[in-house]
Order: sequence, then structure tokens, then C-alpha cells
Amino acid sequence: MYKVFVNDTPIILTSSSQKENNFPTYLFKNIIFDEIIQKLKNKELLGVYLHSTDLENDWQSFLTNLEVIPAAGGLVLNPKKEVLFIFRNGVWDLPKGWLEKGETIETAAIREVEEECGIFNLKLIKPLETTYHIYFHKGIKLKQTYWFLMTSDYQKKLIPQIEEGITEVVFKNEIETIDALRNSYENIKLVYDTYKEG
Repeated sequence: MYKVFVNDTPIILTSSSQKENNFPTYLFKNIIFDEIIQKLKNKELLGVYLHSTDLENDWQSFLTNLEVIPAAGGLVLNPKKEVLFIFRNGVWDLPKGWLEKGETIETAAIREVEEECGIFNLKLIKPLETTYHIYFHKGIKLKQTYWFLMTSDYQKKLIPQIEEGITEVVFKNEIETIDALRNSYENIKLVYDTYKEG
């Protein structure tokens, strides 16, 4: 299954007939891609299932409609197992950003977390999740973000990257994290759920 968000509204590409909610289902081979995207963008649909008979091939076909922009980021834990959050554009988020030319996803993930949060001593623990998010800027783009679980024992003051619109950087305990996720993106909730599932 692949889940792609358009403004927090999901496109669920799946070969399963089981549904978690009442989104309409379309056969992947019959869809008109631009129509589906417009309906989601305009909030005419709260979500959509695209039923596939060949998931990997259909996923590759889906990607041909989009310019894919690779990005990487981290869910960072301190020694108290608190989660590092950034506050940007009125929403709690996790640090992430685009890959630079020739950069590996691991290097990009560490660099972006360091730049956005002013944190160091980062250790990569394991890959967590890859999330997909469609946005509109000179055409339709798909941000494909590779997330990693990281730890840091850095004790100094964290510095938000103001020029990137980040106004706060803070570690949150579990109760504060659950509260922050109420004002976050669906992709960030997916990353956190993946971390909690172990």
C-alpha cells in the first residue's frame, strides 16, 4: 500500500479490498490523474482509494505523472526519549529537507536536522518510514521524504533556522508530543506511529 497526501487528504493506492473508511474507490487503470488531484486539492473528496491489480507497476505509473523531489529528515530522541519538534507556519513538524546534489539520504537527513534545529551529536539508528506529499509549485510535485530514527545527547541551546520560517525547536515528552500531533501533518503522525510500533 502507498499513501500519498494532497493537503493532508490521502490517496491510498492498494491491492487490498479492505477499507478503513468510506472514501470512494476507483480502479487505478481507469483514473484520470489530473481529475483526482484537482478534486482532492479542492476538497471535493476527503480521500480516495485507487485499487490496483499490480501494485508496484501501478505505483511506478503513478510516479510518471509527477516530478519527484527527494527529501530526508529525522525523528530525534534525547536521552529522556523526548521527541524533537520544530514549529513552522503555525504547525508542529519534524525537521527535514531536500537532498543536495550527490548527497545520500542519510547525510541529507543529518544535515537538515542540524541546520533546522542547531543540534549536533546525531546518531542514525534506523530507517523509519518514507512519506509522500503532493504540492503545487510550477506544476505538480511529489515530495518523497525518507525518515530516520536518530538520537542525540546534545545539551546546548537549540537554535531554530529562522530563515526557513522555523520559530521554535523543542524536545517534547509523550503527553506534549500527542498534543503537538493534533496540530501537525498526517505524514508526521505516520512517522510517529511507525516509531511507536517499534
